[in-house]
Amino acid sequence: MENDKYVGRLLDGRYEILEPIGSGGMAVVYKARCHRLNRLVAIKILKDELCKDEEFRNRFHAESQAVAMLSHPNIMAIYDVSTHEDADYIVMELIDGITLKQYMEKKGNLNWKETLHFAMQIAKALEHAHGRGIVHRDIKPHNVMVLKNGSAKVTDFGIARLMSQSNTLTKEALGSVHYISPEQAKGGRVDNRSDIYSLGVVMYEMMTGRAPYDGDSPVAVAIQHINGGAAMPSTLNPNIPGGLEQIIMKCMATDPAQRYNSATALLYDLEALRQNPDILFGAAAGAAAEEGMKVYSGKHRNTAERVAGARTDRPSQTASHAAATQTAQNPRQRQQSQNSERRPGGKREDPMESKRKTVTTTVVICSAVAVLAIVIFLVLLFNGGMLGNNTTLVPVPELVGQVYDELDRTKYPAVEIVLADYDYSEEVEAGVIMKQSPEHGEQIALNGKVQIWVSMGKEQEELNPQLSRLTGRPKEDALNYITAFNLRPLVQEEYSEEFAEGLVIRAEAAEPDEPLEEGDTILVYVSLGKEVKTALVPDGLIGEKYTDAVKVLKNNGFEKVNALEEASLEEKGTVTRLSVEPGSELDVTTEITVYYSSGEIIEYMPNVIGLTEAQAKQTLEDKGFKNVSTQEEYSETVAAGRVIRSNIVGGDRVDVTTTIILTVSAGPEPTEPPATTQPPVTEPKEVTKSITIALPSDRTEEYNLSIEFEEEIVVNVHLTPDTATYEFTLTGSGTGTYSIYIDGELLRTETVNFNA
Repeated sequence: MENDKYVGRLLDGRYEILEPIGSGGMAVVYKARCHRLNRLVAIKILKDELCKDEEFRNRFHAESQAVAMLSHPNIMAIYDVSTHEDADYIVMELIDGITLKQYMEKKGNLNWKETLHFAMQIAKALEHAHGRGIVHRDIKPHNVMVLKNGSAKVTDFGIARLMSQSNTLTKEALGSVHYISPEQAKGGRVDNRSDIYSLGVVMYEMMTGRAPYDGDSPVAVAIQHINGGAAMPSTLNPNIPGGLEQIIMKCMATDPAQRYNSATALLYDLEALRQNPDILFGAAAGAAAEEGMKVYSGKHRNTAERVAGARTDRPSQTASHAAATQTAQNPRQRQQSQNSERRPGGKREDPMESKRKTVTTTVVICSAVAVLAIVIFLVLLFNGGMLGNNTTLVPVPELVGQVYDELDRTKYPAVEIVLADYDYSEEVEAGVIMKQSPEHGEQIALNGKVQIWVSMGKEQEELNPQLSRLTGRPKEDALNYITAFNLRPLVQEEYSEEFAEGLVIRAEAAEPDEPLEEGDTILVYVSLGKEVKTALVPDGLIGEKYTDAVKVLKNNGFEKVNALEEASLEEKGTVTRLSVEPGSELDVTTEITVYYSSGEIIEYMPNVIGLTEAQAKQTLEDKGFKNVSTQEEYSETVAAGRVIRSNIVGGDRVDVTTTIILTVSAGPEPTEPPATTQPPVTEPKEVTKSITIALPSDRTEEYNLSIEFEEEIVVNVHLTPDTATYEFTLTGSGTGTYSIYIDGELLRTETVNFNA
């Protein structure tokens, strides 16, 4: 983008726009740096031409409000939402990767394991979003990022809307036409099943290398989605597992009622396929289908076998055709079907056609029951169930008739009680367990599952769910209860001192003064637990006065701030480090320690008496002592080259900058030579002389000072730039010359007169 007006700008004094990295229908995405947290981010800014369009601006803000509710490893994170002068923007996670579309273009059609890998991650993202009442509405490979570690993140909730708001498309069918659901193409009502349809199309494309429908115009493609009839994936890729093909075609059912009713239900089938790639989900699959049904703790009526059916070799089989083999509807669906027949303008089904369907359904069900009975017999036989094995069996307790809310699971430690579903009952009072599987009196393996069905009471013309009963219940129970009435739960999270995280605080109708109807929204307030107040640990405290740092932290809201002195050569009283990471956002109750400099480093002087000169210097250097010098002295008792004493006694605490002088033995003093006829030669007597030298005053950094005398280094110390003079001793006779080096470079040479 040439002359981009945002590049180089600083939004809200925090986000520096670096460069554009992408553009969509509503906004431009930029790479930016957050100066407060010193990290790279992505910023989506609404396009200039749309800023004055109230409809587009509302949609843009709807995106920010919706996505801000989401927090999931498979959804791109949102950090901030703001309006800055003429820019409406969202701050997002900067993802290093490529789109799933680019990945597919690079690799061609994927194998079934890769398809399953990406599909499960996308489904998990949808499960999280749908649980918070958000429909993505534009699932496609272009909106899925593949990271370098192989994980996937769903992006761009640009046309997502809250399910509590209008889901009717009046002017245009939103979403990309190759992945759009039939109800979107027709401008109908959109819910989470629309996302599941689009995910089915994405899986179809991953396995076959092409979209299920294509045409010369977007309208032509949309009409194909409405009419259905896509070719079975196995006709394009014979290597696709049968179970995966069934899952894909169930997701892509033209009728939303024939698809998975939730991403959770889809994940159950995907997980079953992952564990057993040979699984089939239809009646023809025999034991595999029955075993697959046992895996699910939710509504078994929504597994892949309802739409896909048993896989055959007929390439023309479609999702709509396979739906003819589905199992019977649940009571709720039957009631809806009957109601639809009674509505004005509704088309009543032909009696003969109904009879034929009834006969067909009866034959299919009876066949399935017979096959399942045989399979169960064989499984029991070969697993030793009829031959007496060592599996621990426990009796199934009597749960029917108990009030679900008062059920004490601790009384039944040998089994796992799982809520299967809520349903209406003419005989059983609302809230009472009306059915269980396995039944009371049977035996199951230790820790086996016992599913229960809870009554909602008699079905009434006017919906009357007992919302007050949901207070204190787990969120999942509340959502299941509400959806059983064909109502839409919208989760709102808030802090609570009374209820633990994940429990329902209260549930209420979005329009409390109106009678409830199917499709109405129920607000479910779920606890986040006790509110955790956080505050920012500011940068820039290192090097400041510790009293000022403590004051800043307390002013920011931190309640427990301590100060502790530590040895350091930094200026006395300045902050050397913090016990927490600067720039991090922490709970205000976090204890923070501010460490400040004592202006010195105190160490214990090691005992070096008796060590060789080299050993003594190394020991002192390891302890941090840098200013070490030596002098020699004759000794009758200490071997030459070993330390006789030091000017600091071992065990004393001393600043490491202190000069340590070691007296090293020169061995026994030599004896006088015997008298000769020649006049004795008088050897000059050695003298130890203290010398002080001036050091350069223009140094700005620490440096190393070394002094060489008679081809021997007699001084080698590390000095700070403010050291003006240095004192040392030389031992000799007559006159001598010593050289002064700074960081290995000769500074000057001076002469010393030992006789003066």
